[in-house]
Amino acid sequence: TPSNISSWWNFGSLLGVCLVIQILTGLFLAMHYTSDTATAFSSVTHICRDVNYGWLIRYLHANGASMFFICLFLHVGRGIYYGSFMLHETWNIGIVLFLTVMATAFVGYVLPWGQMSFWGATVITNLLSAIPYIGPTLVEWIWGGFSVDKATLTRFFAFHFILPFIITALVLVHLLFLHETGSNNPSGLNSDSDKIPFHPYYTIKDLLGVFI
Repeated sequence: TPSNISSWWNFGSLLGVCLVIQILTGLFLAMHYTSDTATAFSSVTHICRDVNYGWLIRYLHANGASMFFICLFLHVGRGIYYGSFMLHETWNIGIVLFLTVMATAFVGYVLPWGQMSFWGATVITNLLSAIPYIGPTLVEWIWGGFSVDKATLTRFFAFHFILPFIITALVLVHLLFLHETGSNNPSGLNSDSDKIPFHPYYTIKDLLGVFI
């Protein structure tokens, strides 16, 4: 690892922590959530009011998504500013990760089945109808019918459950390419002659970032 990388490089490890928190809290929420238009909203209310520490798990998950995106935007911004896009394979996998995380967040936003959830799903999925020829058919295929309804909610829950595990696999590929190419550094110069072990130096630095 380059010896001169700054705290801007901490956001990768913070994203890893966010992902673990989101998966764990999500699994606990999935134990009590029902993906049915008649009971979805009341099941979320049940989690907050009746399940022990359900309110905490729910708000950790909801606010954790916001923290995830704050770290993600800063991670991408650092990559653009310091030229990480020159490491093509790592960057391209990162872009795929970015889009997959956005898709996961969108389908998760629909799950509480409030007014914002319903109309958010309706408006965003309808954007696909602008695609020539296949647009309207594609929208109905995603909906599972002629409007956002029970079939939509059920499949969105399925997507929201499976996508984080796909994201985890993509993260491992991302780290594999990063291990092959190495990190860039603030100077933008080749740092092969000035590298230090990741552990313990950067593990301690990353842990400090997590605790802050």
